[in-house]
Amino acid sequence: MDRIAQIKQFLVATPNDSFLKHALALEYIKLNDDVTARQLFEELLAHEPGYVGSYYHLGKLLERAGDNAAAISTYEKGMAMAKAGNERHAYNELQSAYEDLVY
Repeated sequence: MDRIAQIKQFLVATPNDSFLKHALALEYIKLNDDVTARQLFEELLAHEPGYVGSYYHLGKLLERAGDNAAAISTYEKGMAMAKAGNERHAYNELQSAYEDLVY
């Protein structure tokens, strides 16, 4: 069974599992299916805004799509959530991506 099918099978049992949704979105990125990946990241973050790792990947996806304004907004939201959760490593990664895009 391929990874996407396997993750989807796990999601049937736990449809709101943020780790699984994040992993599934990353699998779609590997397949260059940014539309599906974006949808999964957005669903995940709407359900669990504190899942800070997804902000980085969603921001990068938006950059690839040429939507820099949305990428900047995503990085800013992610930095705020990382700061609130005292997740310094995630904050630094988001800040670096943000600065690379803005400056």
